[in-house]
Order: sequence, then C-alpha cells, then structure tokens
Amino acid sequence: MTATPTIDGSQPVSAAPTLDVEAVRREFPILERLIGKARLVYLDNAASTQRPLAVLDAERDFETHAYSNVHRGVHTLSQEATEAYEGARERVRRFLGAADAREVIFLRGTTEAINLVAQSYGRAEVSAGDNMVVSEMEHHSNIVPWQMLCQERGAELRVLPMDDDGELILEELDRLLDERTRIVAVGAVSNALGTINPIAEIARRVHDAGAVLVVDGAQAVPHQQVDVQAMGADFFAFSAHKVYGPSGVGALWGRRELLEAMPPWQGGGSMIQSVRFDQTTYAPLPAKFEAGTPEIVGAVGLAAALDFVDRWGMEAISAHETRLLERACAQLDDLPGVRRIGNARRRASVLSFLLDGIHAHDVGTLLDRDGIAVRAGHHCAQPVMQHYGVASTTRASFGIYNTEEEVDRLVEAVRRTQEFFA
Repeated sequence: MTATPTIDGSQPVSAAPTLDVEAVRREFPILERLIGKARLVYLDNAASTQRPLAVLDAERDFETHAYSNVHRGVHTLSQEATEAYEGARERVRRFLGAADAREVIFLRGTTEAINLVAQSYGRAEVSAGDNMVVSEMEHHSNIVPWQMLCQERGAELRVLPMDDDGELILEELDRLLDERTRIVAVGAVSNALGTINPIAEIARRVHDAGAVLVVDGAQAVPHQQVDVQAMGADFFAFSAHKVYGPSGVGALWGRRELLEAMPPWQGGGSMIQSVRFDQTTYAPLPAKFEAGTPEIVGAVGLAAALDFVDRWGMEAISAHETRLLERACAQLDDLPGVRRIGNARRRASVLSFLLDGIHAHDVGTLLDRDGIAVRAGHHCAQPVMQHYGVASTTRASFGIYNTEEEVDRLVEAVRRTQEFFA
C-alpha cells in the first residue's frame, strides 16, 4: 500500500493528536451488541455511521421539551423550535467554513441536494449544445441527476477518467473543459475507493473554463476538515448519517449569488413571501428552497453530531482512521488471493477488496457470522466496478470508534472465509 502521506494535505499523520478510542466507544452502546456469539464489529461506516448518545439525547431532549413546527409561530414552543432549527443552520455554516448561514439549505441529504442543483441551477443554465463533466468514480447520486438534465436539455455528459490506482487524471479534465462546459460534478472522496480528490485544484481549472463546480461531500465530512471557501466549490452537499448524525437530513451549501439567482425547486408553505392567484413572490434565502415542514428533529441531531466530531477533533479522527486503514491494508496484502481495489496516494478510510473465486455477497455473509458488518455490492458506483472489470466488491470502512483489534478480527475472518471455500 502507498501510505496516506497526510491527513488533510498539509499535516503529517505522525504530528496529529491521539484519540481515546475507548472513551469514544462508550458513547455508542450499539457497539456492545452481540451478533450471534460475537461482539459487533461495525465496518459499514461509508454507508451510515452509528449515532452517539450525544446525538440521541439531543434529539430526545428536543422532542420531549421543545418540539413544535418552526417559523411564524408566536407561542413559546414554536419560538424555541425555530431557535434550535436556525441554530443548527448556523452550526452547519461553521462546520463548513461558509460565510453566511443563508447559504445553507436543509434537505433530506446529499442526493436531494444534488438534484436541487440539477433541477434549479441546471435547468436555468444548461441549454442544447452545452456540456457537463462528471468523474468516473462518482456515486450514482452524482451521475444520474446530470444524465437526466442532459437528456432533458440536449446537452452532452462528459466523463473525467481515473487511472487504475483510483486517481483522477486531471490532464484529461483540461481536455474535456471548453467554452460550452456549464457544470463539473466531482466527489470530494470516493465512496468505493476512498480516494481523496484535489478539489481546490479541480476548482481552479473549472473556474478558469467559466464553469461551476458541484462537490459531493458525503464521504468527506466524516474524515477531513472541510472549508468550502478555501476549496473553491460553488456547491457542496453532504448527509448527516455519514457523520454520526440521523438519516433523512443533510445540507446543501451554495455561493449566495448563485442561490439567489436560482428559481425555487419545490413550491408550498414556507418558501413564499406572498401568494395571489395572479402572482406569487418567493421568500429570500434560505426559505426559498425549504418548502413545507422541514426535518426539524434531524437538524437538531445533525448539529449535535457536528459538536460531537469537533469535541474529539477532526485531526485526531483522521489520523486514527488512517492508522486503521494502513494496518488493514498491510495485513490483507499478506494474504494470498486478496485483491484490493484502489490505491490512491491520498485516501480516506475506505477499503474495497476481492477474494479469488468468492463472490462479495458470500464474503459479507460469512463475515457477518463473525459479527463483522461490511458492505458487499457495487456501492452505487457501478462505473467504478466497470473500470476494474468486476461486478462488486467487499468494502470495509472505518470510523471514529473502530479499533486495531477490530481490524485484526476482520483480517482473521477473511482468512477463515477463504478456508471455508477452499
């Protein structure tokens, strides 16, 4: 394995603070669960992370003491709920390094956020003969919305390729960009390979071509410090359930001037200023894009999750996860018949692999018998699978609460799986 040289591109791993993993684990009671007779080893974090007590308690406290619908209510509960909801928006702003809380739109998650950009900004800006660029390593949620837009508008979808190590070939981006390129959509971190993409460099090239950059940040937020202004993104989307928060809620950040120029995506309550049958005027940001009653409790849980991450420190989390990844890769490389997929120089804690002659689903099933939860399949990244000529992989993804002992249990279970099929 080529070791990950840095946590965030600037800080050596060896210089990062250590993480008290046992103290972290006490905040996740689910990790004490037995699967059969084995204690759970949860290595499916790239799909969804577990939630700490701090998040569950924050949601429960809100629901039992302050729950109400937000905005416009004059009674105490509504005012408290509004304060909590808008406080969560400010919390997301700080976490992302955004300039203005009005640039933060609450949605169901990354997928809905990308669809909002495609259907609002994209429909307004993309015409027949234009083109958009996505990378070969994208999650389906950062491919299909752009395909749909291209089909609707008569535009061309271009693909930025990657090499066999799982790194984007940036020289090809320069070839793909031209004066008709309107949008480039790239994931900050690959969910199938763990590749950390050089978003700031991509942004520079995209902006030089006069296009905008949409960043899928779902896999970035649990592993590295995010600063949307420094990275040069125009839009950035993420989901709470990837970063120790609840499912069904996430956020879109966009540059204010872009969001203000975009038409609403959905109509209904909350997103209006006035409604008449002859004309409706829309509310200013962020309400313009938040039609209907939002996921209020989820926003509260998201804010608590970001507090949890900040309490332990992203620097320490990233360094801990990198050590786990390096340990797992080194041990799997010592097993014959194991093929790892992806070997980028900068990687988050995602490990995809194949066992010779054994289907990934069978691997996942047998690992589960040992209490080890991994993901088996195409990971909503079928073009990645096609690049490597495989239908699926087994994916282990590490988080804040995983331990070196759990890495060793994974490798031993892989060895037993090979023996079972021998």
